[in-house]
Amino acid sequence: MKYRECYEEAKRILREAHLDEADLDARLLLEAVCGTNRNDLLVHGDRLVTGEEWERVRELLVLRARHVPLQRILGSQNFMGLDFAVGEGVLIPRQDTEILVEEAMRRLHDGMRILDLCTGSGCILISLLHYSNDCGGVGADLSEVALEIARKNAERLLEKGRDITFVQGDLFEAVEGRFDLIVCNPPYIRSDVIPTLMPEVRDHEPLMALDGGEDGLRFYREIAARCGAFLERGGELFFEIGCDQAEAVQGLLENAGFREVEVVQDYAGLDRVVHGTYLPDRTI
Repeated sequence: MKYRECYEEAKRILREAHLDEADLDARLLLEAVCGTNRNDLLVHGDRLVTGEEWERVRELLVLRARHVPLQRILGSQNFMGLDFAVGEGVLIPRQDTEILVEEAMRRLHDGMRILDLCTGSGCILISLLHYSNDCGGVGADLSEVALEIARKNAERLLEKGRDITFVQGDLFEAVEGRFDLIVCNPPYIRSDVIPTLMPEVRDHEPLMALDGGEDGLRFYREIAARCGAFLERGGELFFEIGCDQAEAVQGLLENAGFREVEVVQDYAGLDRVVHGTYLPDRTI
């Protein structure tokens, strides 16, 4: 088959599966197998695709038609300009989380120590270290599967010798020392909402990375209550939040001794990040 014919057939298969971005996904899967790019479709649409290549494309199309996330199929996701490996058992980095990284970078200075709780693929911590000088950090996660992927991402994306460590434990369980910044994208979806999520998330993302308990605030409460033992006075805590959680999380931080608590919106105008400065002894 010719390249353009393969693309048209791939589009048809994914459109019949009612995927929102069927055309884009079809093109990206074809490019992944054939080692091509968008220009090949426009300029070299008559090139022949081998039977072996088309068979492999069809295998991937079957997976995508079953709502396996495209990033899971391709094995990577771009985040903050870096390509992070993803796999089963680790949350796929989302563009929304880039807002958290960008806000943390505004307060990040050379030589700071960063703690990334619920690190997953390591995308937040690795991005912060990649775009800073002489900073170091620890990524903590309960999942050893996720930590193994995070370690591989760090080895591939950071210069050798960078000060980065990953530890397994429930939140602060395996963490030692104090930090200038704590960043976290915790599980924050209410338990009763999870069955209503789109199949790509509900069926293919790790439940432990999604479920924030009955009201979605379980991890915010625990982190706010315990972080004082790990955060330097004047240090910063950054949370990604669900779009309806800003007021509740802001209150948790203020009650835990944080001042100058701010809510930051994403590019869609939705509340996405809450952060504050840890000053527990200051008189308001």
